[in-house]
Amino acid sequence: MTERFIHDVPVRWSDMDAYGHVNNARFLTLYEEARVAMFFVGARKHGLGSFEEGIVIARHEIDYLRPVDYGDPVRVEMWISELRAAAFTVSYEMFDDGVLASRAKSVCVPYNLANGHPRRLSDAEREFLRPYLEVPA
Repeated sequence: MTERFIHDVPVRWSDMDAYGHVNNARFLTLYEEARVAMFFVGARKHGLGSFEEGIVIARHEIDYLRPVDYGDPVRVEMWISELRAAAFTVSYEMFDDGVLASRAKSVCVPYNLANGHPRRLSDAEREFLRPYLEVPA
């Protein structure tokens, strides 16, 4: 079974829309906070700081399954659904009060900010991602 990185993300009052639910664009912000926790904080705990030097998003995909209201933090579970030489796809599920509220994917590209171009994943980065890599059924 694939390991998942789990992070609780607070829902802020500013995330709300006129209907009293989390605004659709703010879902990406909640996913971003969880992704930052995985690739900056989580990776740093494994002695890996290279993700902090640059990751850009090439694509987002999101499915909204139910509204999320203001209240307790949402739980975001993440795993890697595709791992390539110079890109990887993060898949997410967001739970509100234990109920699945959204699914999403982000294609992430390691990026050399100093040189201004994409780069390949290092062996250490691939090793960090490997436990989270989805194994096809």
